[in-house]
Amino acid sequence: MKSLYLTILTVALLGGCSSIAFVQQSWQGQRNVMALSVPIVDLLESPGTDPALKMRLAQALDARRFASNVLGLPDNASYTRYSALPRDYVLWNLFVTPELSLEPVQHCYLFTGCLAYKGYFTPEAAQGAAQHWRQEGMDVFIGDIPAYSTLGWYDDPLLSSMLNWDDDYVALTLFHELAHQRFYVKDETAFNESFANFVGSEGLRQWRASRGLAPPDPELEQQQAEFTRLVMATRESLREIYASEQPDVAKRIAKEKAFFRLQTDYRQWKTECWESSPRFDGWFAQELNNASLLPFGLYDQWVPAFAMLFEQTGKDWQAFYQAVEEMGSSTSAGREQALLALLQAAQKKGEASLDSRMDHRPVSSAESIKTREPGCTQEHR
Repeated sequence: MKSLYLTILTVALLGGCSSIAFVQQSWQGQRNVMALSVPIVDLLESPGTDPALKMRLAQALDARRFASNVLGLPDNASYTRYSALPRDYVLWNLFVTPELSLEPVQHCYLFTGCLAYKGYFTPEAAQGAAQHWRQEGMDVFIGDIPAYSTLGWYDDPLLSSMLNWDDDYVALTLFHELAHQRFYVKDETAFNESFANFVGSEGLRQWRASRGLAPPDPELEQQQAEFTRLVMATRESLREIYASEQPDVAKRIAKEKAFFRLQTDYRQWKTECWESSPRFDGWFAQELNNASLLPFGLYDQWVPAFAMLFEQTGKDWQAFYQAVEEMGSSTSAGREQALLALLQAAQKKGEASLDSRMDHRPVSSAESIKTREPGCTQEHR
């Protein structure tokens, strides 16, 4: 599930609407991360560095150079230093929703705009904040975060928490986070994350090709897509429940039934389609509620649109970024209109199917997309 949070993941260091305590923990947490950082080249030259770590760091540094030299991402000191953290994750993101709504509580900051989550540098701080919201009758979810971006305000280091996964994950994360530095629009989470996710995934494909490797395993991508569709079907059912005219008591009962069905569908899906793979069991081991559904679909909503834009600009990174910047300078309504047009173009060319990607995006006021019932793709039936 860590890929669902790949993320994103911008910590707000100066909060326009945040409490002094939150700003203080953010500032101190960032300072601690930076204080631990050491130039990667020094670690590579040091005889005391573990050989296995040297290999991982050298690979990461190669990917960092590739990001600027080939992908046209910022050429700066970000990810040229390494921080060995005394914990498994760098952040814990808190998502909050009302009991009978899927609308996230927004947290607004001076530089990043409004986000659907709040990042804490200790699990205790995240749990404390979550308890406060629970007492207010809200649904809460805490996501473990291995990486984040300061959008270029700091020279973000490579983190030991990122090395808990393979080299592909590290490269994809670097490309994703540097894309946030390349371009970012305030208050547009879906736009920003879809853009960064496309750059990350296409960058990884090109990075592997440059080393004579095959593209990333499509089976894993398909499994992730099917699982996301499964969860999105529940989210759409809940959206209809909460919008209905029935009393709150009936909505609570329907909500409980919807989450029970999700658990049942998941067990059936993984047994029939993926040989009982435990890949997503950890997510189901946590409390299921409205807040736990927030990350799904939010960060890949417009990925097919950006893929189409990349093709339309001749797969030239600089032309692509220029087109993204032009779209980003438009109004919110103008951006959505342009992205919907790109999605339609992608559908016509067969590059974005309803099965694997379109089902990920929530229904907007601009168009209605019926969420499919969960199930296996044809090759897994």
